[in-house]
Amino acid sequence: MGGLPIAFGAPALLFGLLALPVIWWLLRLTPPRPQAEPFAPLSILARVLKTEETPAHSPWWLTALRLLVAALVILALSEPVLNPRDNSLASDGPLVIMIDNSWAAAPDWDARVSAAEMLIGDAETSELPVIIALTADRRNDASPGTADHAREQLLAAAPRPARPERDATVGAIIAGLDGVRPGTVAFLSDGIATPDSADALKRLLDLGPAEFRLIESGAGRPPALTSASNGAESLEVTASRLPEAATGTETLTARDIRGHDIAAGRLSFEAGEGAAGGTIEAPFELRNDIARISVGAEPTAGGVRLLDDSFRRRRVALISGEAADIAQPLLSPLYYINRALAPYADLVRAESADLSQAIPSLIAQNPAVIIMADIGILPDEPGRQLEEWVNRGGTLVRFAGPRLAAAPADDPLVPVQLRKGERELGGALSWVEPQPLADYPVTGPFAGLPSPQDVTVSRQVLAEPSADLAARTWASLADGTPLVTAAERGGGRIVLFHVTAAAGWSNLPISGHFVDMLRRVVQLSHAVAGAGGTASGILPPWRLLDASGGLVPASGDARPLDLTTGIPAHAGADNPPGLYGTEDGFVALNLFGTGDLLEPLAVPDTDVTVTRAPIAGDTAFDFKPWLFGAALLGLLVDTLIVLVMGGAARRFRARGAAAAAVLLLGAGLAAMPHPARAQAAGDSQPGDADILDRLDRTHLAYVITGDDDVDRTSRLGLDGLSSYLTGRTALEPGDAVGVDIETDQLAFYPLIYWPMSDNSPMPSASAISRIDAYMKGGGSVLFDTRDRIADIGTGGGSPETLRLQTILADLDIPPLEPVPADHVLTKSFFLLDSFPGRYADGPLWIEALPEQTDDGARPARAGDGVSSILITGNDLAGAWAVDDTGTPLYSTVPPDPWQREYAYRAGVNIVMYMLTGNYKSDQVHIPALLERLGQ
Repeated sequence: MGGLPIAFGAPALLFGLLALPVIWWLLRLTPPRPQAEPFAPLSILARVLKTEETPAHSPWWLTALRLLVAALVILALSEPVLNPRDNSLASDGPLVIMIDNSWAAAPDWDARVSAAEMLIGDAETSELPVIIALTADRRNDASPGTADHAREQLLAAAPRPARPERDATVGAIIAGLDGVRPGTVAFLSDGIATPDSADALKRLLDLGPAEFRLIESGAGRPPALTSASNGAESLEVTASRLPEAATGTETLTARDIRGHDIAAGRLSFEAGEGAAGGTIEAPFELRNDIARISVGAEPTAGGVRLLDDSFRRRRVALISGEAADIAQPLLSPLYYINRALAPYADLVRAESADLSQAIPSLIAQNPAVIIMADIGILPDEPGRQLEEWVNRGGTLVRFAGPRLAAAPADDPLVPVQLRKGERELGGALSWVEPQPLADYPVTGPFAGLPSPQDVTVSRQVLAEPSADLAARTWASLADGTPLVTAAERGGGRIVLFHVTAAAGWSNLPISGHFVDMLRRVVQLSHAVAGAGGTASGILPPWRLLDASGGLVPASGDARPLDLTTGIPAHAGADNPPGLYGTEDGFVALNLFGTGDLLEPLAVPDTDVTVTRAPIAGDTAFDFKPWLFGAALLGLLVDTLIVLVMGGAARRFRARGAAAAAVLLLGAGLAAMPHPARAQAAGDSQPGDADILDRLDRTHLAYVITGDDDVDRTSRLGLDGLSSYLTGRTALEPGDAVGVDIETDQLAFYPLIYWPMSDNSPMPSASAISRIDAYMKGGGSVLFDTRDRIADIGTGGGSPETLRLQTILADLDIPPLEPVPADHVLTKSFFLLDSFPGRYADGPLWIEALPEQTDDGARPARAGDGVSSILITGNDLAGAWAVDDTGTPLYSTVPPDPWQREYAYRAGVNIVMYMLTGNYKSDQVHIPALLERLGQ
């Protein structure tokens, strides 16, 4: 109305405001307030004889309050709504909802779902079919369906760690429409343009919809990280965002491979700018541990930059066989190496020309690569130290020269056997003209580099022909002779350039290929190069990013990353962003590359009506309940005013004083000390009813540690396990019970779960004695350190493990062992081979079984065979804990739904083992028992 963002559901009721003058006139007839008079019979009789008086008028301010209340009621009945939503849809075709579920949609995904649900509800009201298509999904079922079917599709939708593919999505929509003209087309966009967005929107608008709604995120559009470079002094990061996004400073967070924060920085965007750069200041060694960088408090797949071994800045040691000539630096063997690697590595040079001192000194600085330029014969001890360093994982790079050409043929620090002397123009093995380089092998480390067209070689050292020479050749000349050879030695590698590091034998050192080749060799000095997948160039997916920037195990839809084509890899539907390879070596694939720039989405000019709206869910504000509430408050105020004017305050003053005295007396009695009773209110000892309940029904118990978070997790975890037991077994446990081991009776419970907490007080000696007596009396205690322990022996560990060691030191416990594969715990209900919780890599420790007999079979234990102690570090209660709706409280590590299922099964096996003993173990010995009974 009148251009204001407000509407009325019943505007006709607004005419009721015209009745306010009549209401005002009626309110003026309010009779005068009563007056209190002392008992005076004559005065009362005198008043009776008086003539009737005209009633007094109510005060003007009281009249105004009552008029306001009446106006509020009328306005509330007219149902005013601020920012009313347009719920009308074109009725001449189906509703088409195209949703960007890309990386940029993750922060406001719930709002997108709410907006789509409202559109589906409008279509259901208008009895229109609905089409839903998601731009980041590989496949779309875009056929028209019912509103219920559309809601099911929306419920299954989720943001993806990918850019939208709008053209393919529009193609699916066109196929689903099958020639039918759409009515309303609603595009819930992330607002970011893609190479195919213009053509896709034009094809969509060419369908001739009656209405086109472009619904975009209004604020908080996330930035994307486009590059990260490990410089000499700091880590340089670049990012991009939409230019119209709000100006501000974003926080950069750097984490190591275990997810620990190790450094932080700032990234500032200027007004109207779509790109920005930031730095993370950290020492060289710390920067090499960075595995991922994220921007903002809520990272996305685009706002995370994964880093692999190629990102790390190596330390490279340089040694030359010639003395440096300060007057002619271009002739120095290390000049071109230094210029090629200085921007990408930390270079250290030998401080002494004596190799016996220089080599040990450089090795002590722990370099990743040692480059030796024209060094022939090495002293025995430095040579042995260099061999050991290579076997431990170092990369030795050697360049040929006169000294190396004259060295003995049996040099152990060259990758191939060399011929004596060198090949040169005009020599015995001369060329007619300098030889060019052949194309790099597609399976070698130089694959993907441009073909070396301008590099020629006029002199080289030759390798003796051998069966493995081709496999060890990384680059060769046009005539097939090797230019670069390499061989694995232990955990390291030796690489040989068959030319000098200066420009005397070849123009390779003064070409751009020299920089690229040296960088590749230096990058191969760590685990990525040693992985088997890297050698073949085809890497399986290992860990992938989700839309929120978290690393999750690879899904079945991801395909291996092919690096053999020479074309830089790009993230897409087949290769989502993440880590490809194995734990020993991987390659990081990110959503954005260097130079990528986010640009706003543009809608082509068209005759179709285009309506723009923000993604904010239902922004309508209904004033009706607030107006009714204000009217009720006004009535209460009016009532109080009338009571005060009528003298109610004086009448209640005496009663109020009496009530206050009663309250004070009650408070005093409550504060008085009470005589001792047989059982105090706060005593944790159960009454008769509780004792009967404990005896009549099995309850799982946990130790109250005093740490509220740990105790809450224990209670919810055991309740979750009890629910699982009720649904899967004949056992129906009651609610979990928290016990105080200092005072409570422990004999009621067959199993007590005791989580370790560093924030809880240490149990007293009497409590430890009670636990010891409980265990010796047939009870079992399940200790859980919740920290993935692998060894419970002495010698350190986490605070929880140290706490457990202190407790166990005061207990008389038998020898322990991890659960054997043939133990009854592995088959007490489910067949299991491990006992995971939130974590899956820690063992479950129990009492050691007796030694095996000569025939390999374990004898049956005496008694029920139940271990009195079980120890784990897998946080079982954390995996079992669920809230009131049945939703797990904590994710498993790694986040695998089957791990939670196996955690419940492990809990079932433990409980059944506690209750039934070794009866299943005895089944193994039935044949022998029957045979003995027969005798």
